[in-house]
Amino acid sequence: MIWTLRVKLLRYEDEWAAEIEIDPTSTLERLHFAIQTAVNFDNDHLYAFYISRDDRSRNRDFIDEDEGRVFTTTLNDLFPLPPKKSLFYLFDFGDEWVFKVTKTQKRPHDPQQGVVYPRVAKEVGTKPVQYPGHDE
Repeated sequence: MIWTLRVKLLRYEDEWAAEIEIDPTSTLERLHFAIQTAVNFDNDHLYAFYISRDDRSRNRDFIDEDEGRVFTTTLNDLFPLPPKKSLFYLFDFGDEWVFKVTKTQKRPHDPQQGVVYPRVAKEVGTKPVQYPGHDE
């Protein structure tokens, strides 16, 4: 089955969000790469996922590379999330790109033949620039 996740960038002057179709047996590392591809960022910084009430909550359950949980924890392991909790993806601990990740109400569906997952199914808003003001 394929799930649809909504990934929304928080604390950014422009709005940006994407719907990513992904297999629920995918690890958080795989979701990390899918988000990196969706925003067209260089994968050149540390990252972590965390579960908390909101993106600024002090009480966070981190899932990162330190204990290897990011490589073994799947979406099936996390969803459904505990009541009143959300999943967040933090990329680059200096610039703090924070994304909220939610499972949409769209019905899970069988993979389509010839389609490579994960994939961006829909995107809205202005894609962020990882290093504004720097020439490529």
